[in-house]
Amino acid sequence: MLPFGASAETLFPALNGEGDSRFLKVYSSLDEDASKPLIAAFQKENPDVSVRYNDLQSLEIYERVIRETDEDNSTADLVFSSAMDLQVKLVNDGYAQTVRNSLSSNWPNWAQWRSAAYGLTFEPSVVVYHKPSFIGRSLPENRSDLAALLKSDETRLYGKIATYDIERSGLGFLFLARDQEHNRAIWDLVTTLGEAGVKLYSNSSAILERVADGRFLMGYNILGSYAESWVLKHPDLGIIMLKDYTVVMSRIALIPKAARNADLGKAFLAFLMSEKGQTIMAKEVKLPALNPNVTGKNTAVAMRERLGSQLRPITIGPGLIAYLDQVKRARFLSRWNAALRGN
Repeated sequence: MLPFGASAETLFPALNGEGDSRFLKVYSSLDEDASKPLIAAFQKENPDVSVRYNDLQSLEIYERVIRETDEDNSTADLVFSSAMDLQVKLVNDGYAQTVRNSLSSNWPNWAQWRSAAYGLTFEPSVVVYHKPSFIGRSLPENRSDLAALLKSDETRLYGKIATYDIERSGLGFLFLARDQEHNRAIWDLVTTLGEAGVKLYSNSSAILERVADGRFLMGYNILGSYAESWVLKHPDLGIIMLKDYTVVMSRIALIPKAARNADLGKAFLAFLMSEKGQTIMAKEVKLPALNPNVTGKNTAVAMRERLGSQLRPITIGPGLIAYLDQVKRARFLSRWNAALRGN
């Protein structure tokens, strides 16, 4: 992903080679390289459509949709972002269209809101660890075990645990806010992390790189889809899905109210929700598929069969925008910093 504010639009010309093709404009926080299999398959079914793909940071997507809608009444035809709270706020504030297609009625209730915001992935929060450093040692099965491990093995683990800096990482903030909903003792764990010299980072790759090569021994609340992709190339990296509960996030797609070619945006959304699109999502893009009819490895169906009620998907709805209130956000961050300091 390019730095904030950088131009990131890539043109995927129509496959029919004709110059009068229609353009589908996409704003997405999914890296362009990762998106290519989805775009290629969609264009194969729609050879007369060119795609203008904008690989952007989630905050920039949100701000662009608002600014362009308010100023020009024309913006992207589809928006796909990992910032669940910002996507829901766009819907809440009237910047998204109602979209109903043949898949809507079969889509999980928690993964759609107002028939405008649709979750397309099923991505758990996990603990990652350096396998060679835990040979012959017990791994934590829940958050109580994790806290106990940090306290009992303080000398070996001090300064070698990492998590997201929730002041700089929207994903980290999202996961910890959900932790607070499911676990009254979460601040005790944060305090224990602080006592263990936890290192804070704004992105997943910085943590995964350091755990994979042994500089760090564990990482808490890491996005599972990224961790799984790293495991394929880094065999020393292990993943734990804590049994007390596992928070699951979903990347959200919507059609902006001011989309120039809303029909193309809706067609692309339908493809992304379809069994074919979701299968590509799981197998080629390496993001767990949410469609309940898509089975096999790297799908919500497979995870639910294996883990059942342990999984706690984040409901798409107004609850997500609570912490966009600056007073609530400041209070939450203050508690985070106090817990890290042991106060």
